[in-house]
Amino acid sequence: MASNRLNPSKRYHEMLALYRDMHERGEQFLGLGPESTYPGVSVLPHLARIKELIDTTGAATVLDYGCGKGIQYELHPVKVPGMGEVESVIDYWDIDEVACYDPCYRPYSRLPEGRFDGVVCTDVLEHCPEEDIPWIVGELFGYAERFVFASIACYPAKSRLPNGENAHCTIRPLEWWRDVFADTAARFPPVVWKLLVESKVSSAPGDTRIVADMLGG
Repeated sequence: MASNRLNPSKRYHEMLALYRDMHERGEQFLGLGPESTYPGVSVLPHLARIKELIDTTGAATVLDYGCGKGIQYELHPVKVPGMGEVESVIDYWDIDEVACYDPCYRPYSRLPEGRFDGVVCTDVLEHCPEEDIPWIVGELFGYAERFVFASIACYPAKSRLPNGENAHCTIRPLEWWRDVFADTAARFPPVVWKLLVESKVSSAPGDTRIVADMLGG
């Protein structure tokens, strides 16, 4: 029987516990304190791409699915790649509301209610067990009225879980991710989706490149 929200895999529950521990105690392998462990800033490099989807679809509300500690929406000002500084993320996006959800950070661990014009999910899916990916991606689309944006890394993380495992537990090629999103999107025809997949170019820190920037819907 396939896993789902009501019956996720055993590994999903194990991962939740590990990430909750990291949010509370920090990332021990890299020597990061709690405040620096998954603060939420992974969305910042994608602000302009998300802004384009917001403008194209006329979105006014956004759900950040896997938001970390949500610091990205508290920062003033914020640097937008290619633009310089803006007053804040919400001002730059010019929307009415951003809702935050992260099952591993207690202040945002309650499931969202209702639906949102857009759903963004950055640096999240590669941290989820492979057997749970289909229902999690389905949940992204289920919360979205107009668009879904996701960014995914296809290489090992620098971060380690408290049990010593690499934080990226699902490392799959772009074709695999494309098929998951395309199959899911077929059930939600009104929803536009954009998938950004990054691959490692070399072993140098930060040396990555976008291998797929796909738009569907």
